Amino acid sequence: MNAGGVAGDDQADDQASAAAGASADGQHKVTGKDTDTTAGQVVLELRHAAKAFGAVQALIDGSVELRAGEVHALLGENGAGKSTLVKILAGVYQPDAGTLVVEGREVTLHGPAAARAAGIAVIYQEPTLFPDLTVAENMFIGRQPLRTGRRIDRREMREQAAKIFGRLGVPLDPTRLARGLSIADQQVVEIGKALSLDARVIVMDEPTAALSAAEVDRLFEVVRTLKNQGTAILFISHRLEEVFEICQRVTVMRDGRHVMSDALEHHTANDLVRAMVGRELAERPPEAGAGTPGEPVLTVTRLTREGMFTDVSFTVLSGEIVALAGLVGSGRSEVARAIFGIDRYDAGVVTINGQHLRKASPTTAMAAGIGFVPEDRRQQGLVMDMSVQQNVALASLGRLRKAGLIWGSSERALAADWAARLKIRYGRLTDPVAMLSGGNQQKVVLAKWLGRKPRVLIVDEPTRGIDVATKAEVHRLLAELARNGVGILMISSELPEVLSVSDRILVMREGRLMAEFSHADASEEAIMSAAMGQHEAPAR
Repeated sequence: MNAGGVAGDDQADDQASAAAGASADGQHKVTGKDTDTTAGQVVLELRHAAKAFGAVQALIDGSVELRAGEVHALLGENGAGKSTLVKILAGVYQPDAGTLVVEGREVTLHGPAAARAAGIAVIYQEPTLFPDLTVAENMFIGRQPLRTGRRIDRREMREQAAKIFGRLGVPLDPTRLARGLSIADQQVVEIGKALSLDARVIVMDEPTAALSAAEVDRLFEVVRTLKNQGTAILFISHRLEEVFEICQRVTVMRDGRHVMSDALEHHTANDLVRAMVGRELAERPPEAGAGTPGEPVLTVTRLTREGMFTDVSFTVLSGEIVALAGLVGSGRSEVARAIFGIDRYDAGVVTINGQHLRKASPTTAMAAGIGFVPEDRRQQGLVMDMSVQQNVALASLGRLRKAGLIWGSSERALAADWAARLKIRYGRLTDPVAMLSGGNQQKVVLAKWLGRKPRVLIVDEPTRGIDVATKAEVHRLLAELARNGVGILMISSELPEVLSVSDRILVMREGRLMAEFSHADASEEAIMSAAMGQHEAPAR
């Protein structure tokens, strides 16, 4: 079994991002201010690291070299070994083989505390702050400065936090509670925590996945400040345009092995994609829709929820992929949740094949033939402690039940069938789904709903945080479903994905539908113009 099914290796780079950042011949436009490849001192070097989990080899040859004053990209498909490598640097895992050299000295990290002591800090995609403590208290948790009598010196703590935020150029109040901070501000607090530990190496694992464009810009300014101050930064992202904007060097991994390390300016986006997947990826013909649209299967009429969305009306035909585009906070996910019955709406009607659905009833929606793949696969799409086969079977328990019992053999047969169809990489079907990489977890969510043979499939950010090859497989699967007559409503924040996959595109802004485009008439400029309010709303 391929090593890709272990230890949550998650999020690599995607073909849509590559297309967005490349010109017609695949030459990515690299901005001059972040292409300085002047080599600084080597701060950290991981050489030929290996790590196995039972019979599965998650990391075979993990190697990376980080230099002072440089942002270094780490790329690879799901299952390439990135997350395992990062956890070795964080002291979470100890490698079975290989050496780690920090500032010229070979070290062994027996835990996260040892990694912090060695000057290595890891900032994960989802920060872990204590919500009822202040920003300063979160930064110095467990090592607060003390006054006489071993009382915490809160003034000194606040002053040190303010000094660090000043160094980063971020106006964040150290006395503010962490509760209510945006993800971007939480990440700045984590960066501040790393600097308070005098970290020479900062690992950023998918730091922009949940950020808006403005928040990404601010984060990148902070990263540039750190780079200019001599910090070595390892940057992991599935968005190639970000890699070319902020990084100077790149390491690519594939199937648990180091493939290449080089200056980024020597490569195009297509070069990196080929290095990650080891092959060219076929693209969907730009002139063709996924299927032949038939009769309406989903009709939404004047759907309204106070404060969320207003007067939303549209139709999805059988064999059609309709994309719901718009900026973060435009109300797209809220509309999808209301259609499926997770959230109650105040007015309007949802119809499936002419049948009016009851409000706030996912059971009714499922019975009518709707499947729903949520945006957050870990929190809303899967039960992480349950096995792969149990997760696949979750939405089909009624069909699998015999004499009041759910037979494991029936579960196993259903899961094995869909695992083969979707090419899910796993160790055993009885393994916890948490052991799979992010892309394979996403396939399990899809398998769960496809097992019910839905008439309408709602997919919210179906390829967020998954690698280029898995993304291409998901796109192929959606096109195949449409050809088989399934009506698909897809929510995506990635415009290249929206343009390449959908037959029609609906654009939302501030809870309202602003525009509708056919596949042929759509462009990134037109969609963004509508999303930002520069387009008249469609007539009712």
